[in-house]
This record gives sequence, C-alpha cells and structure tokens, in this order.
Amino acid sequence: MKKLFLLLVFLFAAAVLPAKTTIIYHTSDTHGFFYPRDGKGGFAALAAVLHNGPRNYLLLDGGDFAEGTVETQRSKGLKAVMMLNQLNYDAATVGNHEFAFKEEGFQDILNQAQFAVLAANLTLAETGKYPSGVLPYKIFNIDGVKVAVIGLANQNPTKPIKKYHISEPFAALQKALSEVEAQQPAVVVVLAHDSLADDRMGHPNYIGDIGRMLGGRVHVVLGGHAHKIFQNEYRGGVLFAESGYYLKYVTKVTVETDDQSGEFVSAKSELIPLDIKKTGENKEVKKAAEALRESGVDDVVGQTSAVLEKTARTAGHKDSPADNWVADALCREVQADVCIHNTGGARTGLPEGEVIRRDIIDLYPFDDTIMTGQVSGAFLEQLVKAGLTPWVRLAYCGLNLSYSQTEDGKIEKLKIWIHGKRLNKKAMYTVAINSYMGRGRGEGKLFGTLPQGTMKPAGEKTMRQILEDDLKHGILNPPPTGRIVEK
Repeated sequence: MKKLFLLLVFLFAAAVLPAKTTIIYHTSDTHGFFYPRDGKGGFAALAAVLHNGPRNYLLLDGGDFAEGTVETQRSKGLKAVMMLNQLNYDAATVGNHEFAFKEEGFQDILNQAQFAVLAANLTLAETGKYPSGVLPYKIFNIDGVKVAVIGLANQNPTKPIKKYHISEPFAALQKALSEVEAQQPAVVVVLAHDSLADDRMGHPNYIGDIGRMLGGRVHVVLGGHAHKIFQNEYRGGVLFAESGYYLKYVTKVTVETDDQSGEFVSAKSELIPLDIKKTGENKEVKKAAEALRESGVDDVVGQTSAVLEKTARTAGHKDSPADNWVADALCREVQADVCIHNTGGARTGLPEGEVIRRDIIDLYPFDDTIMTGQVSGAFLEQLVKAGLTPWVRLAYCGLNLSYSQTEDGKIEKLKIWIHGKRLNKKAMYTVAINSYMGRGRGEGKLFGTLPQGTMKPAGEKTMRQILEDDLKHGILNPPPTGRIVEK
C-alpha cells in the first residue's frame, strides 16, 4: 500500500512539474492619466507592481493612450508615448483616440514609439500595405515560450482619416492568425481596442466571435474601449480580460504551457488595483512622470459643494451628476429645448471643494464646440432609444425618460418627456449638442443621417470654456439624478 501511495505521488508530481508559467500584463484606455488620483493609479504604481513581479513578462496596452489629459493634449500624445517607452511596454494596439491629433499626429506617435504598434486591420489606403511603424502581429520569446500577439485597431477613429484604411477586424484577424500559426507559437493573444461588453444576446460582436469560432487557435483576448472590467470570462475556452480605464488597474494574465510539448495548457487573469498604499511607487518612473507635468493648469477656477460623480447612487437611476452638469451648462450657454451630451465625452467627475483648471481638462479634454438645430420628436425618440444600449451613452437637460430592458438588451416601455410634457413625435424641437456628435461621430451617428445643414455651429467657445465659465456662477451643487430611470 505504501509503495502504491509513493507511486501515485510520483506520477502526480511528474504530471505537474512540466508546466511552465508565462506572465502577461495588460492596461488599456489610460488616456494620459500619468499620475495618481485620490491615492490610486499612475505609471509609478504600475512600475512598482512590475518590479515586484517576475523578471520576464509581456507588457501590453490596448490603445487610447494618446489623448485625455492636459499632458497628452498639449504634446499631441507624445508624452504618453514617452511614458510607455519609459516602462518598456512590449506592444500596444491602436485605439480610436490615437487619431485625435489627425493623421500627422498618428505618424508622430508611430515615429516615437519604442514598442511594437500592432494593428492587423490598419493599412495604407493607397497601397494596402502596413504603414511604417505598424505590424499586424509580433511573436515574443518569454523564457523559451513563443507568444504571438495580434493587434486589432478600433474602426471608428475620433478624427476622419484618408491616408489609412481600417478594415473589418475579424477578417484581418483570421488572415494574421494563419500567418502566425505557421510559426507555431505556444500562445496566441489578441490585443484589441474593442470590448466584450458589445457582444450581447441578439447583438453578437466580433470579439465574441473569437471565442465562438477560434477557440483552440486563440487563447487570450485582451480588450478595451468600453472602459469595462472583465476577468476570467471564457468563451469557447478562450480567456477574455479587460482592465478598466485611467490606469487604475492592471490585469495580470498567468499562462501555463507544457514544458515538454510546448503546448498551451491554461490561462487565468487577476485584476490588480493600483492602490499606492499597497503597491508603492517606483521612484525613477515617478520622477520621469513629474518631469512631464504641464504648468499653468493648477489655478482655481471654481468650487463645488460636494463631489460630482460619474455614476448615480440611486437604484434605477442611469444618469450621473457629472454628465447632468455638462448638459445643464450647455443649456445655460445656448437657447434650446433639449441639450444632449455624450457621456463618453466627460471622462471624470469633479472633486469636492476647489476645482482647478486641470480638473476641467481631465473631465472634458476635447476641443468640441457647440452645434444647434431643429429635429423632429420622432428623431429624438430614435436617438434616445439608441443611446440606452449597450450602456447609457447620452445625458440630457430638458428631457427625462423611463424605460425597461429585456435580458437580450431590447428597450421596452420607453416614455419621454420634454420639460414635463410627453414627447410629440410630429413636433419640432431645438437641440444643442457638441460638434463631435453634430458631425455624426460616435454616439451622434444618427445626426449624420440628417439633411446637410440641419445642425449649425453656435459660437466658437469650446465645451471646456463653457464648463469653466459655468463655475463662475457660484458654488456648484451636484445636479440630482433621475432624468434617466430604468424600471
């Protein structure tokens, strides 16, 4: 019996010992947030986590690193590249905000990047070839384990592009995967600037298709764009993970491969909060980040009576104090029946007490101006409905609504009021929106279907200037929520 027991122990040990561990770290949607906020986040904290981990690892970013704070705005994204270089990122893919500074700015980013920029679906429009500085994939050797990383760019750049073409991601992935497999990597990772949040019942997305159709060929999908957190989500045996936004977290993926056959065994993920009290800060990286800090943005421009949060605390309320304030400030600037703000345009909330100019820039880093025009009630209803999925993407001043949602994401029992009166589909309403939406971009896609000239510029003030001016009216009280209610 004793001999049998020892034999079983030996066989178990033999089965376990050949496993080899590879570590992959992932960030996404950092948006230029180099420094901690409220004791959390920042590149110095991330560097401390990396320093305390294994010596060899892959460090990947899912895009949208180039725009979002005053440091990135004034450097056209190049300070963000400097920070990624500082931390020795291995690769990044291309988010929609990497085109925030037009095609020239994107080329400058490529020129300065010391990491691989991966985008299998991004080519030159004229030749169909990959631009200088862009690769479809790259194969890394981490302690003898071959890891292939395939990049997929987001298809909706924040600024129009002519020089480049961004094709359908799944087809580009299949082509790159065939090339990668010829080199027999042990692990295949897809680094995409799209989210599993967009793959919903009744509304499949290519990200989900990777699990449904490419399980066994792809092992890990690292996503982003939606500012969501996913950990240890599996589709068809493929691990899906997303790391949130603004460098508050880093995802650590642990991959096991068979040390003898070299074949993939398993993958799991762990979300690591960048809480400085726990992680500490790397002194060298902190010094490098501080050297990039912009001056002249720490002047006090207003005051709040309480924190303006980006989420509602009341059950069923789907609007936030911060987004409601942006819509309200817009309506205080121009005359309109309804003022509409895309919630993705407000990146943060506001602190309690003194508000400095940096807070306003962090909240609204874009150079959007205002557009106004008249639309029908039927159009407004269509816009409101579209703005509720896959998450609440619009905020309103002058408009309230209630709705319910089925398990497959279908919107039901939608009721809309304009200044307390039920929406009239046949009536015409004056709306005010930012120029990004007004030109049919992003959440304003429906505005692109209106006759040309419907939406017209309404002054040269940027939304940032409007928000800063609005603080001059006195101490800002957080607007109450309840304009958007899910029942």
